[in-house]
Amino acid sequence: AHPNWSMGRKISVDSASMMNKGLEVIEAHWLFNAPADAIQIVVHPQSVIHSLVQYVDGSVLAQLGNPDMRTPIAYALAWPQRIDSGVAPLDLFQIARLDFSAPDFARFPCLALAYQALRAGGTVPALLNAANEVAVAAFLERRIAFLDIPRLIDDVMGRVVRAEVNELQDVLEADAAARRAAQEWIAQ
Repeated sequence: AHPNWSMGRKISVDSASMMNKGLEVIEAHWLFNAPADAIQIVVHPQSVIHSLVQYVDGSVLAQLGNPDMRTPIAYALAWPQRIDSGVAPLDLFQIARLDFSAPDFARFPCLALAYQALRAGGTVPALLNAANEVAVAAFLERRIAFLDIPRLIDDVMGRVVRAEVNELQDVLEADAAARRAAQEWIAQ
């Protein structure tokens, strides 16, 4: 289980492998048209700062809040207004400190795979996502070990033919091919 968030089984595994952060890097690329090298993961164990934006003058804007999904859900439902989400106000004195560290790409290879997929482009991010979904399901079913998750993803990303994305069908075909390749890897 995550130390600060209550999550389902699949996202708990993605959190443990840090694939959730890797997928968020890919999302940020598409949402903000930011190159991979401009998106930096910052490990923050208190889970109070949810995003940071650095401006050209070097200043940084941080969005802080208690680790509770009701806040972003309320924001999404009420945008552009704000409504009471039922979450207690953030008490900075109770938190007392905010810690940060760089991610360990050797300890969390799924992060490196996500950046690799983003840089490769085309259908590779779809291959990554599909392989991860199959790998996590197999782990939860005790068919593979936790450390097999990045191995499976890496194998699928290396074996399945990469293509450019011109239409939705290209992504759907890549997803299906990655799922087949992942199942083959598990069956070995």
